[in-house]
Amino acid sequence: MPTLRALYACLALLLALPVLAAPAQAQQQASTYSSDELVQQGHGFFGEVSRGLALSIEKAVNQWGQPNGYILGQEGSGAFVGGLRYGDGTLYTRNAGDLKVYWQGPSLGWDFGGDGARTMILVYNLNGINDIFRRFGGISGSAYFVAGFGMTALASDNIVVVPIRSGVGVRLGANIGYLKFTPAATWNPF
Repeated sequence: MPTLRALYACLALLLALPVLAAPAQAQQQASTYSSDELVQQGHGFFGEVSRGLALSIEKAVNQWGQPNGYILGQEGSGAFVGGLRYGDGTLYTRNAGDLKVYWQGPSLGWDFGGDGARTMILVYNLNGINDIFRRFGGISGSAYFVAGFGMTALASDNIVVVPIRSGVGVRLGANIGYLKFTPAATWNPF
């Protein structure tokens, strides 16, 4: 009999454990986020940048057609009337392979502030992979506080590069300048 009572007591205790653990689980669920909540918040936060990127790409394709290359990278820049921009990334092409590239360039104009950006550069009319190593000139502008998104077009001969930037910083202005692409990093923007 004592053994049977001990067995019933153990069985009752095992059945009561989920009930005893329920308040602790409820407390933990109230202070944490589920995967679904995190995914929903992530879409809310990153959705504007994704939509801005899609709209910029659509605009570039409507104006210049399908690019035959693109660069993914990051860059930093700063300006006080005159400015400098430095970046690095990888040029992707379907026929010529991938290539690490660096870019730098000066700007001059009514431009103030600094920023860091993730950059996608669409490349049009690239005949050979080494044709990227030159200066591409144009006019650009930016206006954002804390975060921003922008697109500009630069050209050299018949090759067009379209930098699309999603940046963080404080920047306001319009300028004229160029980007010089090189196979190795350099501090010289000229």
